[in-house]
Amino acid sequence: MRQSLVTRLALHAANLLVIAFLLLPLAAATIGALQSAKSLQASTRTVLPPEWTLDNFRVILSGGAQKGAIFEQATYLPDNVKKIHYALTNSVLIATTVTLLTLAFGSLSAYTVARLRLRWVMWLMNLNVVARFVPVIVVMIPLYATFRQLALLNSIWGVIIALTGFLLPYGVVILAPYFAAVPRELEEAARIDGCSRFGAFLRVTLPLSTPALASYGAIVFIVAWNDLLIPLILNNRAEFMTLPVVIASLVSDLFVFHNLMMAICLIALAPSVILVLLLRRFVVEGLSAGAMKG
Repeated sequence: MRQSLVTRLALHAANLLVIAFLLLPLAAATIGALQSAKSLQASTRTVLPPEWTLDNFRVILSGGAQKGAIFEQATYLPDNVKKIHYALTNSVLIATTVTLLTLAFGSLSAYTVARLRLRWVMWLMNLNVVARFVPVIVVMIPLYATFRQLALLNSIWGVIIALTGFLLPYGVVILAPYFAAVPRELEEAARIDGCSRFGAFLRVTLPLSTPALASYGAIVFIVAWNDLLIPLILNNRAEFMTLPVVIASLVSDLFVFHNLMMAICLIALAPSVILVLLLRRFVVEGLSAGAMKG
């Protein structure tokens, strides 16, 4: 049955409201990053600043070496901004490594769950789903104490191991239904042609599951890239901080660097946007197929 004109208009209006709700914070951050703090605080009634500047990005990308016109008279600049290149490198390294590790181990575990329909395996799957409802903050104290004993505090690998452990179960939950939907006959045909079970998994199952792997990989990368709690708890040295931790550090009891925060937010947003745009087709196929197969 065709929808009425009123229904279509209401749906379009709802879509526009959702899009505006998502884009307005991005627009505000962009406008704030392209003006000085003095211009931002001068008037709360004007939306667009009287003059535009790239000094905020110049300060960030140069590590405070080039202050520009709006920071020439500044007497204080956070040390974390001066070491922003450490945070950018750490974020890229952590997010990329966590994504690769979770894809590797998650796909193997999910394939095992999908092909071995054992009762204890399904019981562990259900327990895994229930464990996802436990807030991460609950295990932060035991995690900190354990990593202190293992000498993994203030290290990149400590954050990588923790994030991989927290995100890996999601891979099993997301990928197992997709692997289960791949016909066994295809793997059996590959094994008749001389492939081992692992070879059939690599040459048949994984290529057919590219949309699910791409969607899960994109989700893991974005979560690892934007995670604040684990790097904040495990690392307190500037050379091991990530971009979310640096953004949070710009809010103190004496100073709040709004413009620098907005500029760093835009820089931190860029990799996630680029990744989603590159994998958009696979992400949509993987999520929609996973919803139907699950």
